[in-house]
This record gives sequence, structure tokens and C-alpha cells, in this order.
Amino acid sequence: MDIKNHIKDNLIKIRVIPNSNKNNLILENNQLKLYIKAIPDKNKANLEIIKFFKKQFNLRVLIKSGLKSRDKVLKIVN
Repeated sequence: MDIKNHIKDNLIKIRVIPNSNKNNLILENNQLKLYIKAIPDKNKANLEIIKFFKKQFNLRVLIKSGLKSRDKVLKIVN
């Protein structure tokens, strides 16, 4: 997937689906959905999101908003 089309002002909006079978980013209805294996407990899913973007896209991101929500805004800090 070419994520560059979904970056605006160094921000990426995603919807997170935790506790999934595998880590996978898809585009559905013009929205990025990140299926993540980690559970949303003790910040595990948020840490997994950061690792996913580093590994898959070589992007260093911070969660700008949505720490306790499924809808998140990530800020690229490369």
C-alpha cells in the first residue's frame, strides 16, 4: 500500500482494530484501518502501532490524538 497518498501535513488518520489475527493496514471506504494483534490494555496496542509504521514504512510516528480511542491521528517525526 502506498501510504503517501494519506499523509497530510505530516499527519495520518487511522482507525485501529485491536486484538486481530495479524497486523495489517487496509484502505476501506477511503479510510485507513489498521488491524493490530495487540490488545488495548496498558498501552500495548499503541506501542504496536508505532512499531508497525516503523517496520512497514520506515516512518517514525507519535500518536498525536486518540490514545484511548480507536480513531487516531499519527504525527510523522522523521
